[in-house]
Amino acid sequence: MSSCRRQRPTLRSGWARLQQGGTPMTTVNGKIALITGASSGIGAATATRLAEAGVTVGLAARRTDRLDALKADIAERGGNALAIEMDVVDPASVEAGVRALVDACGSIDILVNNAGLMPLSDIDQFKTDEWHRMVDVNVKGLLNTTAAVLPQMIRQHAGHIFNTSSIAGRKIFKGLSVYCATKHAVTAFSDGLRMEVGQKHNIRVTCIQPGAVATELYDRITDPGYRKQMDDLARQMTFLQGADIAATILFALQAPGHVNVAELFVLPTEQGW
Repeated sequence: MSSCRRQRPTLRSGWARLQQGGTPMTTVNGKIALITGASSGIGAATATRLAEAGVTVGLAARRTDRLDALKADIAERGGNALAIEMDVVDPASVEAGVRALVDACGSIDILVNNAGLMPLSDIDQFKTDEWHRMVDVNVKGLLNTTAAVLPQMIRQHAGHIFNTSSIAGRKIFKGLSVYCATKHAVTAFSDGLRMEVGQKHNIRVTCIQPGAVATELYDRITDPGYRKQMDDLARQMTFLQGADIAATILFALQAPGHVNVAELFVLPTEQGW
């Protein structure tokens, strides 16, 4: 890890162009963010986008080689990042990572709960190890990270938590029963968290619900039939990229202070389901 330094923003938000009546957008320059699942996909793209906007980003994941490479890339672009080895399934690892970021930077203003798994299979294939792993990462991991960061935000009386759910947190799909269950849990927890900490502690909560996004999630699919379905789907329509979700997160983050963008359902234009 390295020391924190403040950045100058280089991006303008849609709020800067849309704001009316003199309502200021939320300034993100100089804020501190913790992003889980930052070694690839949406997490890495979000880290890059927030760093460009002047946010110091704590990059949390297990693959430290990926984090070090991303940290170097962000530094080359003029941003600031800290690599934090973290396994969201392990509460002790999460607590240590959060403590290290707070010690280095003094606060955590933004939490992006992004770590997740999606190994598709039918229930009667009984891939129970995959079921439990999804529950551990997608649900318990999110709870572990939220529990570790929330006390700091409460002390600050400020913060913004982003939870990555999915279209599977709103709908049910064959082969995705357990994954859907975990993402429905994320969606429900997000809304409950918003109601409990918003007014009381001045903490905003946003649930991001992407449709088809080109990420490494599909590499975890061990069922050959479902893996072929996803490969075929990718040839039939243009998937979203991690950068598209990163831009969505920045949009919600820069909303004026009195605005909580509670849910964002983001799909490819060609996605008809």
